[in-house]
Amino acid sequence: MSTISVTKAPLQPSIVGNNEQFTGAVRIDSHFQAPNPARIGGALVTFEPNARTNWHTHPLGQTLFITQGSGWVQEWGKEKQLIQQGDIVWIPENIKHWHGASKDRAMIHFAIAESLNNSAVNWLEPVSNEQYSK
Repeated sequence: MSTISVTKAPLQPSIVGNNEQFTGAVRIDSHFQAPNPARIGGALVTFEPNARTNWHTHPLGQTLFITQGSGWVQEWGKEKQLIQQGDIVWIPENIKHWHGASKDRAMIHFAIAESLNNSAVNWLEPVSNEQYSK
């Protein structure tokens, strides 16, 4: 029989975003992955100014809730879009994209995605400084 589970915040350390998936200073907090048969997982992600993800895709899409600051989201082959506190971003399945902070302001978002075959993300190449600055 299942029961409600509470993960206490002080027991879960922050994770530093690694340079194989991010550029710049990124911190990941409140990360979770629901147990099977659920497929949902997520995290609260803090991007310092100029920090960003690599290009990546999600097999079942991703939702971002921007909780503080401002930043950018860009779909491959399209113009980047400004995202700010209070915005909600839906990224459809298998769309190549990146997201991160603006040049002079940090951004925090809560990201939620579902896993398919035990994978919620497919990491790709870094976003170049030229791509970020366009």
